[in-house]
Amino acid sequence: MKMQSLYQEVTKLKTEKAALKVKSKLFENFAAMAHSCCRAPTEADWTELKDTLQKTLEFSIDLTRADEGSLVLIDSNGVVSDTINRPAGNDLNHHSHLSGRVLDQGLSAWVGNHRQIGLSSDTTNDDRWVTALHQTQTIRSALAVPILKGKELLGILSLHHSQPEHFSLEMVEQMQATSDQIALTLENARLYGKLDESYRSLNRSKQEIEAYSKALDDELEKGKQIQRDFLPDQIPALPGWEIATYFAPAKQVSGDFYDVFLLPGDNLGIVIADVSDKGVGAALYMALIRSLIRVFSGHISLHGFSNFSVNNGLTRSVAAHSATADQLNALNAVKLTNDYIAHEHGKEGMFVTLFFGVINPDTGVLAYINAGHEPLFMVNSAGAKQRLKPTGPAVGITPDMNFEIQQVEIEPGDILIGYTDGVTEALSPNGEFFTRKQLLSVLEQPADSGSDLVKRIKTKVLNHIQNAAPSDDITMLAVQRLQQQMS
Repeated sequence: MKMQSLYQEVTKLKTEKAALKVKSKLFENFAAMAHSCCRAPTEADWTELKDTLQKTLEFSIDLTRADEGSLVLIDSNGVVSDTINRPAGNDLNHHSHLSGRVLDQGLSAWVGNHRQIGLSSDTTNDDRWVTALHQTQTIRSALAVPILKGKELLGILSLHHSQPEHFSLEMVEQMQATSDQIALTLENARLYGKLDESYRSLNRSKQEIEAYSKALDDELEKGKQIQRDFLPDQIPALPGWEIATYFAPAKQVSGDFYDVFLLPGDNLGIVIADVSDKGVGAALYMALIRSLIRVFSGHISLHGFSNFSVNNGLTRSVAAHSATADQLNALNAVKLTNDYIAHEHGKEGMFVTLFFGVINPDTGVLAYINAGHEPLFMVNSAGAKQRLKPTGPAVGITPDMNFEIQQVEIEPGDILIGYTDGVTEALSPNGEFFTRKQLLSVLEQPADSGSDLVKRIKTKVLNHIQNAAPSDDITMLAVQRLQQQMS
């Protein structure tokens, strides 16, 4: 009795040992497949993955003691993309035909259609079984396991044996677990493949964007240089006068500009302006308006522009003996520029705030139009003494607008300082404006010269901005009438 019990115990231990060995082999195989699929899909890795699938098929045959087997891989269109056989190169059944043939008959076709395990205990009595044309070995038992990712069929694992009733339910469960691991391996490989292709595509796009960006930067740099060329490269040198400027575009091209040029009657034209928009469009407008002001003011004589009336839309509130006819004629450029821009380019919805002044260097009389621009300040050793406020609307909004001419005398020692709103609206890192109040605090302090005043404003603004990105173009223009030197 004791011997019988001992024999049963030994038999049980042997069975458990065999089961443990099978599970150990399954685990080792799954670990090998996981290692193969979870890497970047280089060509070498794909070769290694296929080698792992070949070993998985051989492992499955050994585990179930099958005579032969195959692993058919199927693409998203239901077409065979690859076949792995054991023995290698042997046509096992109908589904091992050349890659690309659709599985349309036999046990494998049934498994593919039903997405279920196909177990044929005796192929002679199974209507699902179809003998392949090139089959050289008798097959009586067949097991076909679908490799599924959700409802998508990724492949079919098939095992055959020459004897009926060969494949047990335990073998079926083991092959089901193996097919699940194969599915995970194939899906991960697909995902890595798609990811790798996405990375390659992203890299190509990045290179294209970088090339386009460089080309755009090159073009913008050319635009920047062209715009710089529109600014006066040499400021006219007049005895008894000093002129200082500062220009800092927020981007590569700017809508701000200043200009200083000589006019008929030995007058000096000064302009500071700010186009309503930014970027390339504003820069083009800047170039156009700068050219129009020069042409219409008489700095450049062009055929066909000599018949414009001096009084065309201008209101003169200056003493006739103060501002000369040449000064008044030159200021007509504001009205003409406004009408041209409004008529020809009004649909773009862009406009410009502009101060255009004409100075008689001998008398110091400044006749000017402030077309919606920031007030200019006249300062002396005592601080800000006068504001030159707007005398008309911005240029380019509506045709046939009136612009009033005003005049002021720049006395010896006086500095006329003009700026764009990039000064007062300069932003600090926490988003605070520089403000006109802070600008006035600088203007109230005595300045030795126009260049000194521009430098002090620039320093204050840059200290306010600190390391913040520039929010707007910054432009300044200072004109000083020097004190008469005592002989």
